[in-house]
Amino acid sequence: MTDTSLKTYGEDVFSEKAIRRHLPKDVAAKLLATMRDAKPLDPSIADAVAQGMKDWALKSGATHFTHWFQPLTGGTAEKHDAFLEPTGPAQAVQKFSGKNLIGGETDASSFPSGGLRSTFEARGYTAWDPTSPAFIKRHANGATLCIPTAFCAYTGAALDMKTPLLRSIQAVSRATERLMSKFGKPKAHVSITLGAEQEYFLIDRSFYLKRPDLLQTGRTVYGAAPAKHQQLDDHYFGAIRPRILKFMTEVEERLWRLGIPAKTRHNEVAPAQFELAPMFEDLNLAVDHNMLVMEVLKQAAEANGLVCLLHEKPFEGVNGSGKHCNWSIAYGGKNLLSPGASPRDNAIFLTFLSAIVRAVDLHSDMLRMATAGAGNDHRLGANEAPPAIISVFLGDELSAVMREIETGRAERKTGRTAMKIGVDTMPPIPRDTTDRNRTSPFAFTGNKFEFRAPGSSQNCAASQMVLNTIVAESIDAICDKLDALVDVPERSPKYTDRFNEELQKLLQRLIRKHKRVLFSGDGYAKEWKAEAERRGLPNLHDTLEAIAPMESPANRALFAKYGVLTEGEMASRREIAAEDYESRVLIEGKVALEIGRSMIRPVVADEFSRLATAIGRASRDGLKVGIAGLKALSLKLGAGLDDLHVKCERLEKSVSKGEPRGILRAMGDLRRTVDRLECLVDDSKWPLPKYREMLFIY
Repeated sequence: MTDTSLKTYGEDVFSEKAIRRHLPKDVAAKLLATMRDAKPLDPSIADAVAQGMKDWALKSGATHFTHWFQPLTGGTAEKHDAFLEPTGPAQAVQKFSGKNLIGGETDASSFPSGGLRSTFEARGYTAWDPTSPAFIKRHANGATLCIPTAFCAYTGAALDMKTPLLRSIQAVSRATERLMSKFGKPKAHVSITLGAEQEYFLIDRSFYLKRPDLLQTGRTVYGAAPAKHQQLDDHYFGAIRPRILKFMTEVEERLWRLGIPAKTRHNEVAPAQFELAPMFEDLNLAVDHNMLVMEVLKQAAEANGLVCLLHEKPFEGVNGSGKHCNWSIAYGGKNLLSPGASPRDNAIFLTFLSAIVRAVDLHSDMLRMATAGAGNDHRLGANEAPPAIISVFLGDELSAVMREIETGRAERKTGRTAMKIGVDTMPPIPRDTTDRNRTSPFAFTGNKFEFRAPGSSQNCAASQMVLNTIVAESIDAICDKLDALVDVPERSPKYTDRFNEELQKLLQRLIRKHKRVLFSGDGYAKEWKAEAERRGLPNLHDTLEAIAPMESPANRALFAKYGVLTEGEMASRREIAAEDYESRVLIEGKVALEIGRSMIRPVVADEFSRLATAIGRASRDGLKVGIAGLKALSLKLGAGLDDLHVKCERLEKSVSKGEPRGILRAMGDLRRTVDRLECLVDDSKWPLPKYREMLFIY
């Protein structure tokens, strides 16, 4: 970061610095208390905040404002209104009120609602989220003030991703405060943090415009594997090409102006694949920032004659793209997932660790649900992505610690004494030095959990909302058990000893009951699938299986209990997920059929006809040399042409039925035929840019 970048970092954010500069001192203090510590917002400051925000935005070049929200499409949405307001003939002022800031009304009729509202009921309402600062989005001809908001129906039902996320943060915060009080800790601010690593592909725009499949679906439905792709691992962390480095530099400059702490950039495993990783931030802000990261990646790519592909599997046979969500929880500024220096801190660490293991074991189906999607189905379990089976990786050191607590005996190889909760002689818990397990979907990585299953195009709010909720339930379950077991008043001198004794027993029971979800081996191995089945772990292969748990009365009751999703909101999301999946697969099937018939078949037919003509001429001329080769090639092309016809007919029937799994099978069969033909047809006549071009020429 240059000196200039340091000076402009956060320049386009209504940050604490801007707040103090543009708001009265008492108003700034109240707003910052809400932003920092989640204190309730004082509605009386709305007009003053709006006035200061407008002054700042106008000085920043903004002409419009918008309530920026995250509907259930998986993307973001915005409707721009000008600050300009007429006051008479040829007269106007710049106006922005507290009412404009706090809420807005927009047409919600075309956003997915899953039955939460009727199509003819068009009203949707946006509500300011003061915990995520307003920011400026710039474009070639001006700028817009963006106000992060929640989005709901007239009935109050959540129509967005942010509202349930905020509810889940409250749920896990309350549960954490409850558990920490049992350890004698005073009430403190709970912060959930996230670092979202973003993977993506870049290809030259000229190739993209010649691929109808990429244009309409985000992935290639055809494409023969090139001789060289990622086998040599030479792209991973390799020197970044100048054109790509220019693009990355522009991305970082834009993100830094937005206060997004983009920290790391590098080549990923597959050719033409890259990664951007930010520093950790409060969860709600990190989710908003990741949505902006995806938008900036696309915009900067277009400005550089490139296209950014965020689909989870744009190219078959090489690494897919994920969004690794690094989640942690802190209390009073201290990370609860870091082993402590005192016996009490270590007891807290082990309790939260056990609570998370329990949560994942009991609710792995909901975690898998949160990663479901047509794109991610192609990625999970293939080329560096974790399997669809949700398991927890703790590493060798922590796994040994958990076994020692379970058995009450120290393992000889560790050289430690037995782990006894809350005792001064309890040996320190080592910070894990184990190598990372890239095949694990949910891995402990020192002071956080890395959830590697979410897809690169997905809004991380979904997975984080689920994770927060199930962890809240697990923490509360531990508190309930302790309340029932510790029969000594909290103020009694004997309370601590009794608490430690019962906590030790409780953690032993938790580990014994939920250790089935712990796995440190190769998640790709066939043996693991068999072992997971023996353990009773769900293996939800595709989206239709993965979203089924949302129909479970127990799951609906859980999310309703914590006020994260009502039963109606849960049902709506299941309906939206199913419709989205079916629509995407149907679009892919139609695109594959159109390309197969209107682009591939004519080229193959022409090639076959040309060969047949050449063979006929050679025979008439009495030539013997080369005839065998021409005939052999023509036979392959003829057989391929027949096969292409048959496979297209099958795909058409599957598309007409609209059954996703049937469409995918038919598409796979057709793809194998087309990819074989790609290797037979004259390269100059093949109508689609090839993998060896798209993955290496950029």
